[in-house]
Amino acid sequence: MKNFSFVIIAVLLLFSACTKPKPTPRPIGYFRINLPQKQYTFYSPDSCPYSFEMPKYFKVHPVQEYSDTVHCWITIEIPTLNAEITITYYPVHNNLEQLIDDSYTLAYKHSIKADDILEKEFVNNKAHVYATVFDIRGNAASPMQFHITDSTKNFFRGSLYFRTRPNRDSLQPAITFLEKDILRLIETFRWK
Repeated sequence: MKNFSFVIIAVLLLFSACTKPKPTPRPIGYFRINLPQKQYTFYSPDSCPYSFEMPKYFKVHPVQEYSDTVHCWITIEIPTLNAEITITYYPVHNNLEQLIDDSYTLAYKHSIKADDILEKEFVNNKAHVYATVFDIRGNAASPMQFHITDSTKNFFRGSLYFRTRPNRDSLQPAITFLEKDILRLIETFRWK
């Protein structure tokens, strides 16, 4: 009787060991992003009243549809990261408050999708550069925006966009990488 129960247990264990393992759910993975080397160059267009340092992998294109009336509007393309920074420039004619309000309005339009919007201010009194950076957290279309002014004559505004569906988790390495470039742009920004 002992041998028979031993044989039955062995046969049951043998058959239960032959079943296929159940699939295990895997976490969602993202592609590895190859980030370019940081080498900076000075950008100073002849007909515009500003200059700044930017990485060599930035490609500057004038905004064609406004080139006749607003000659200092540009798009900075970052092809390796499928991103762009749109830049607008306005001369100030007693409308600085309105330009700053518009910048805040454009940044806070993303609050519908944003988890949080952090503001950082930069002041360089010697160079008359006063900037505000909006770090827009969450799955907003633009993860970072900024404006720079000299508080009297000039207003410069930029917005970072990725040409893909916004997903902060997958874009975070690229956002962090480009944030350093945008902060360098602001730190080296000069009015002519």
